[in-house]
Amino acid sequence: MTAAATTPKGERRRAELIESAAALLAEGGFDAVRHRAVAERAGLPLASTTYYFDSLEELVTAAVEHHANQELETGRRKLDELATRNRGVEATVDLVLDMLLGPLRPDREADAEAVLLRYERLVGTGRRPYLRPLMRTLSAQLYELLHEIFARSGTPVDAVELERLVALVDGAVVNALIEVDPEPRAAAARMLQAALA
Repeated sequence: MTAAATTPKGERRRAELIESAAALLAEGGFDAVRHRAVAERAGLPLASTTYYFDSLEELVTAAVEHHANQELETGRRKLDELATRNRGVEATVDLVLDMLLGPLRPDREADAEAVLLRYERLVGTGRRPYLRPLMRTLSAQLYELLHEIFARSGTPVDAVELERLVALVDGAVVNALIEVDPEPRAAAARMLQAALA
């Protein structure tokens, strides 16, 4: 982080740029996060992106972290609402899929597109070595939250079983995307429900 972001105004502008970059990332993937697009989205001068960030990689990293932290916080809030008694398989599946696929969009096509973009971003991180340390940290936090979701739902799982369930969801989603299934989330829900039944 540059020294320019240490003043209140600088912190505010830097945060606006990060939020704008995170929104662009969620809407269009890594290719959408460009200096000009981020500055325009934030309503700030183009030079602000290079003033507050040493590189595009630093901006992308901040956007990925911001977006993931928002989703983890949303998941924690939903988990707090989940009673400690067994809420049933459907409630557990819905919350797990929110964490793995992102929040459900009301429109079926928009939801399928959001899931596709999410998987494109996840696969795309493999081509960005600078993101690997952050992704390991975020993955550990996600798995910790998933463990807690299953435990509070009355279906605790160990690390091996959690890895299997996540792989099952990923496989169902990727297969649905390959088949051009308009509802990859529904395909993943069916597989996960069957595994937990």
